[in-house]
Amino acid sequence: MKLEVKNYNVVTRGIHWLSALVIIGMFAVGLWMVDLSYYSEWYRTAPHWHKSVGILLALVTVFRVIWKNVTASPKVEGNAFEIVASKFVHALMYVALIGLFISGYLISTEDGRSIEVFNLFSVPGLGAFFEGQADISGEVHFYTAWALMIMAAIHALAAIKHHVIDKDNTLRKMIGASK
Repeated sequence: MKLEVKNYNVVTRGIHWLSALVIIGMFAVGLWMVDLSYYSEWYRTAPHWHKSVGILLALVTVFRVIWKNVTASPKVEGNAFEIVASKFVHALMYVALIGLFISGYLISTEDGRSIEVFNLFSVPGLGAFFEGQADISGEVHFYTAWALMIMAAIHALAAIKHHVIDKDNTLRKMIGASK
């Protein structure tokens, strides 16, 4: 049984805000990258960084899910619909992240090459599992990234609504300042 707490703990808050910044940045870089020409100085560098940060975010997300399940969290505030909607959208955001990690891996490893993560370690490539893997996975990656951004915007707007209109502690709990 988990303890009841007023705020999210410092690790949860740090991972939440770091993940938010990284995900928004990765989305922006991903949109920018697809228009790079072969002759751009960023043509090889940007994808390397995008893949490396993506792998690290995947590892942080695995830790985040484990951490979430072994630490206490404050109760979700709001009416019954808001509580159910909050839990549903949070679950969908995790599903979208998993979809992004898998599709990104499938795009990058179709040719069997591993993914170098900032030249620190490699994630082995297993090659193609199906015809047109990189193209199909690219489409999944693109639309899943957009879906995640839309859900993140809804998530942020809901937190602002709780703070400004409802005047409850929803946003304060994620900055460690609930009343």
